[in-house]
Amino acid sequence: MKKFLVVAVLAFSTFTASAQQKTGYINLDDLIGSMPEAENADKELKEYQASLTQQGQDMMTELTAKDSAFVKDSVKLSNSMKEIKRNELIGLYQKVQNWNQQAQDMYQAKAQQLVAPIHEKALETVKTVAKESGYVYVLEASAVIVGPPGDDILPLVKKKLGIKDSPAVAPKKN
Repeated sequence: MKKFLVVAVLAFSTFTASAQQKTGYINLDDLIGSMPEAENADKELKEYQASLTQQGQDMMTELTAKDSAFVKDSVKLSNSMKEIKRNELIGLYQKVQNWNQQAQDMYQAKAQQLVAPIHEKALETVKTVAKESGYVYVLEASAVIVGPPGDDILPLVKKKLGIKDSPAVAPKKN
């Protein structure tokens, strides 16, 4: 009987403890999008993308100019010089062809470099808020289809980061 009572008390305390565990949800994309650092990173990425695009255009301009010069001057060139110029044009053409993929890879690396610290800061703040507020589980809201009842902790995390929500814009009346 004493064993049964101990097991019953342990089972009840386990049930009570698990019933009191708080679960929270957060949309990390919304959080990161509202962080000032994300706006700065986005601006820097746009500038970087513009510079990559300009480099590609400059290479294309160079290719076009050299191709035109080759066509114009080819009658004056010796066969060996034509071969050298033709190989130079082929190399430049291949460089231009590979530029799009190379620029995309460079852009993705830059984006990762800029976004990683922002993402890490967001996660650390979520962990801190969860601990301070007694949340045992915090789930990514966009990834959960079915889950236990919980709270949206986005406002708590924004408050911890000092991010003020912008007021909702009232719909215009016609």
